[in-house]
Amino acid sequence: MFKEAIYHRPKDNFAYAYDEKTLHIRLRTKKDDIKTVYLLYADPYEWKDGVWKLNREPMAKSGADDLFDYWFIEVIPPYRRIRYGFELTSENEKIVYTEKGFYHEAPTDDTAYYFCFPFLNKIDVFHAPEWVKDTVWYQIFPERFANGNPDINPEEALPWASEDPTSTSFFGGDLEGIIQHLDHLVDLGVNGIYLTPIFHAPSNHKYDTTNYFEIDPHFGDKQTFKKLVDLCHEKGIRVMLDAVFNHCGYYFSPFQDVLKNGEASKYKDWFHIHEFPLQTTPRPNYDTFAFVAQMPKLNTENPEVKKYLLDVATYWIREFDIDGWRLDVANEIDHQFWREFRQAVKSIKPDVYILGEIWHDAMPWLRGDQFDAVMNYPFTNGAIRFFAKNEIGAKQFANIMTNVLHSYPENVNEAAFNLLGSHDTPRILTVCDNDVRKVKLLFLFQLSFTGSPCIYYGDEIGMTGGQDPGCRKCMIWEEEKQNRDILEHVKKLIALRKAHPAFRRGKITFMDASDESNHLIYTKTYLDETILVMINNSSKEIDVTVPLSLKGKWLVNLWTKERFAVESETLRAIIPPYGFLLYQVQDW
Repeated sequence: MFKEAIYHRPKDNFAYAYDEKTLHIRLRTKKDDIKTVYLLYADPYEWKDGVWKLNREPMAKSGADDLFDYWFIEVIPPYRRIRYGFELTSENEKIVYTEKGFYHEAPTDDTAYYFCFPFLNKIDVFHAPEWVKDTVWYQIFPERFANGNPDINPEEALPWASEDPTSTSFFGGDLEGIIQHLDHLVDLGVNGIYLTPIFHAPSNHKYDTTNYFEIDPHFGDKQTFKKLVDLCHEKGIRVMLDAVFNHCGYYFSPFQDVLKNGEASKYKDWFHIHEFPLQTTPRPNYDTFAFVAQMPKLNTENPEVKKYLLDVATYWIREFDIDGWRLDVANEIDHQFWREFRQAVKSIKPDVYILGEIWHDAMPWLRGDQFDAVMNYPFTNGAIRFFAKNEIGAKQFANIMTNVLHSYPENVNEAAFNLLGSHDTPRILTVCDNDVRKVKLLFLFQLSFTGSPCIYYGDEIGMTGGQDPGCRKCMIWEEEKQNRDILEHVKKLIALRKAHPAFRRGKITFMDASDESNHLIYTKTYLDETILVMINNSSKEIDVTVPLSLKGKWLVNLWTKERFAVESETLRAIIPPYGFLLYQVQDW
C-alpha cells in the first residue's frame, strides 16, 4: 500500500457541506492501489460506557486520473458535526488513516485522533443561484454582434464585416443591434447573455474603462440598455455584465488627475504608484494590467476606491436589474474586496451570479464567501486538446475531466461556467481545422457536462478566426453564409438539455475511455433519470461494448427517438466516424 499517496484534508474539495444537512467527504489514493475504503465516523460527544462507537460505511470510487483514485461518500450527521477517519484495504494490507497518521486498528479511546468537521453551519454552505444550473449562456462582444443604430457609429467605423478586424478597428456594433436579434437567441434556446464591457471607453473591447457609470455612447444610452434588459427578461433571458475592477483606462478621470497633479493629486492613493512623476515608457512606473500603460491597476484596498467600485456594482443591479457580474482579472484583486463585493451585491439581489475570470485552480475564491463560479478554462483546455487538436487520447481526456470535477466541491461544479471559446481564444471551428464533425462533438460534450455552458457568439453558425483580434469578427447574419448544420445541431442539443434534467444537472460518470479506438462512454444521472452518452472521436467506425448492465431496460435514442428493449447481458453499439449515440435508460 502506497501510504504516501493517501491524502485528505477536512476542508475545501475534500470535506464540505453540500447543503445545510449533508456533508460530502472525499479521499485520494494511488491509482489502482486500494480495493475498498470505509468511512469510520461518529459524533464526537456520543460515548457509551467509556467507548466511542464508530459507524462504518463504504465509500464509492468516484473517479480516477493519471495518478490517483478518488473516493466519495455522502453523510448526514445527526447533530451536524462529526469526527472521522478511513479504513483502507489493499491486496494484502488493511490500515486506518486518521489526522494523526496510520494505525492497524481504529482508535476508540479518544476522538482527537480523527479528522474533524466541527459543525455544519448553514451560513458557511456554498450557495450559487439555482437558476444558473439550468442556464445556457451566450457571450456577446457588443462591437461585433450587430449594428442596430448607425447614427451612433464611431467616426472611423467601417462597413459591417467589410474586412477582418484589427485591434483598433470599429464596425458599429451596439445595444440596439442586440435588441434587434434577440429572436436569434430565443430560437437558439439560450437563456442567459454575457456582455463584454459596455461602459464608456476609447477601445473597441472596452476593457479600459473611462466611466463606470455610463454606457459607451457608441453602444447606446441607459434607456436603450434598460430596454434590452427588460426585453431579455420578458423572453426568459438573464443578463450578465463584465466588470473591470482590477484596472481602469488611461482616461479614467482620477488617473488623469494624478497625471496632471502628481503627488499633490487627491487620487494618488487610488493607484499603485512607485514614484513621481508618472512615466509610461519604457515600462510604466505604476502597476498596470500586464505592462499595459493604458490600464493602470486600481488599489482596491483603498477605502475610497472600494466604495466607488462597490457603488458601481450595486448601481447596475439596483437601477437596471442585471442578473450577474463577470469579473475581469479577478485573481489579481484582494480577497477582502471580493468578500465585501459579494455582500454588497447579494444584499440587493440575493440570486445575482458572481463569475470570476480565473484560468487556474480557483478554490480560494470558491468557499462561499466570494464567487459563485469561475470561467472553467481547465475544462476548456481539456476539451480542445482532445476533440479539436487530437493532442491527447480518450483515457487522458477522461482523467483530465475527472481531475477537473474533483478539484472543486459538487455544488461548485454545478454552477461552473463551461466555455469552449471566448473573445480571448481562437474560434473552435478554426482550432478544429474546419472539421464540422469535431465542432459538433465539442458542443455535445459541453452541453452534456456538469455546469452552466456558454456559447461564444457566432460559434453556433461556424464562424472562424484565430487569436484576438481574429476571434472578434463581425457576426454573420446572412443565412446563406451561416453553417446551418452546426446551428441545427446546437439547437437540438440545447432543446435536449432543457427537456431532460439529467442532461443538464446530472452527475457525470466516465464508464469507458479507449485510446485505441479513441471513444468515450459516460452517464449523466439525476434523481431517477439516466442518460448514456457514447462518443467516437476518430475517423473510423467503431464497434464498442457498453460497460453497463442494461438487461431488462428500455433505451430511447434521444437523437432519433427510436426505442428498443435490451434483452441480452451485453450491449454492442456501432458508432460512425466522429459520431455519437445518446440514450435515455428506462425501466421496462
